[in-house]
Amino acid sequence: MTIMDLLRPCVPALSVGAISAELGCLAADYALLESCGVRLLHFDVMDGVFAPQLTFGPAFVKAARTAMLKDVHLMVDNPLPALDAYAAAGADIITVQAESGRHVHRVLQRIGELNNANGPGRGIARGIALNPGTPMEALAPLIDEADIVTILAVNPGFAGQKFIPAAAGRVAQARELMRCAGRSLLLCIDGGVTRATMPRVAACAPDIVVTGSAAFENRAIADNIKALGELLEKGRPHP
Repeated sequence: MTIMDLLRPCVPALSVGAISAELGCLAADYALLESCGVRLLHFDVMDGVFAPQLTFGPAFVKAARTAMLKDVHLMVDNPLPALDAYAAAGADIITVQAESGRHVHRVLQRIGELNNANGPGRGIARGIALNPGTPMEALAPLIDEADIVTILAVNPGFAGQKFIPAAAGRVAQARELMRCAGRSLLLCIDGGVTRATMPRVAACAPDIVVTGSAAFENRAIADNIKALGELLEKGRPHP
């Protein structure tokens, strides 16, 4: 099975940010997320250049012993040289920013050539993310090389930012671009997702929702995951 074969039956899915876990008990937090049914573990990789924070690298991703799929978001300048290391670290999804360099199309092509360290033949899902200020037209020339489109509902860099309501309209624009291109990609919303904003997020019918601090609030992880998952399911429009 390819990674997309594994992903599609999981949607709608939460992808929970490892950056918000308790550093001293990562293994226990990951195990608890798994027991709550979380299928995706999200890694926000920032280089201190593209995004103002400096977070972690491939060694941190590789060290995560988990059955969850590793969802790696590279918020870095010129991601091409880093791709092989994250593939070797066990990435199942590698998302790059549309604004991260001159040759993003080539970056997506390269991700498509990489082997998945977790299983032969799986491949790695190719994600493209767009900042709130990037015109959606930037997606058009990249859409044939992507599997997942991520709409950022905050500007990259810091946790705890407020959800930007215009993200909902951008999801609709992305869907229209996909329709015109004859492509059926997974849609992801990332940023500002809390219990309060999840109804607005869910109404956009995303396939994947990235959440960080809301999953770990007050260390009530199981309760938070249950509540966020229920809000996601309840708020999605049904045919």
